[in-house]
Amino acid sequence: MEPYRKMPNPPGWLSTWMDFLAKSVVVGLAAAFVVVYFRPELLTQRQAVDSYAAAVERSTPSVVNVHTARRVEDSPSTMLSEPFWQRFFGDAPGLHRERIESSLGSGVIVSPEGHILTSNHVIEGADEIRVALHDGRVSSAEIVGTDPETDLALLKIDASNLPVIAFGRSERLRVGDVTLAIGNPVGLGQSVSQGIVSATGRSQLGITLFENFIQTDAAINIGNSGGALVDSRGRLIGINTAMLSGENGGGGIGFAIPVNLARGVMEQIIEHGRVIRGYLGIAPQTLSPELAESFGLEAPAGVVVTNVQRASPADQAGIRPGDIVTHINGRPILDDYDALNKVASLQPGELAEVRLIRDEQTLTVHALIAERGIPGRN
Repeated sequence: MEPYRKMPNPPGWLSTWMDFLAKSVVVGLAAAFVVVYFRPELLTQRQAVDSYAAAVERSTPSVVNVHTARRVEDSPSTMLSEPFWQRFFGDAPGLHRERIESSLGSGVIVSPEGHILTSNHVIEGADEIRVALHDGRVSSAEIVGTDPETDLALLKIDASNLPVIAFGRSERLRVGDVTLAIGNPVGLGQSVSQGIVSATGRSQLGITLFENFIQTDAAINIGNSGGALVDSRGRLIGINTAMLSGENGGGGIGFAIPVNLARGVMEQIIEHGRVIRGYLGIAPQTLSPELAESFGLEAPAGVVVTNVQRASPADQAGIRPGDIVTHINGRPILDDYDALNKVASLQPGELAEVRLIRDEQTLTVHALIAERGIPGRN
């Protein structure tokens, strides 16, 4: 038997080439790991361009139809309410007729326990709420809580094996991202419309008090309110709320409440039965360049206080009408809407530091934040 012989070392060029291949494989595997775990959407980009069927299949079972009924009493006609006819008929009970007003909307299943997010205006004033699930089941729903200031409401149904939607990250949305609006438009049944994110952070539209809307050109029609706005992977990114009417020149402009905001409202309602927000008690006005000049300021920074509620935290802290609030807890105030949101984010019982300008002098006061409880307060 031939004795064992040691293999000769490979030539230098071959050793270099083998080392290069080994390093390339390691780099390639590392890149694949990063893509799979951190940017998986890149792997499905081709599929997303060709079809959104997979995203629709994932999300539509979680979107429900919301049917509401409200009892309305019709008053007697104008003629019968006149004194002449009242002499003959009086206020006869038969002249008052009760009728049932019904409306349609949408909602999204957000927990295995049966919680459903929808728009507050969909269920406002309803005497009866019924929810139709994607699989054909129909269930009565109770209102867990509402938040008119964001136009959100949380319902609950008693049902099992519910398809809960996956939550996305609305703070990561970019203009141009694909959006799919799912709901029950004009009573046609569940439908899907497609568009893109046209803008984020839309506010001061007069739709709700606290506004931070996703703007999309995906069709949001009557009946879509409360439904889901999802991304190209079927994850919830917003709750459909409103669409500008064509008479305002805004056809094709829809708005949805970001899921991060909706989720926070939902969690507070489940935990406290309501949404807890801070209250300071001032009426702020955005400081325009003209106002800034009249106050002797070089640049508009902050808000001018136009009114202080009596016995409010602001009143007790010594804030006066005419003061210019520039910072709250060290955070600069940009405008009246920013002031509203910064105050609302404070916790009742918190001692907030308020920096202001009065008679061209900078002052700092401390206000004990109360709980916001009346619409229109700040």
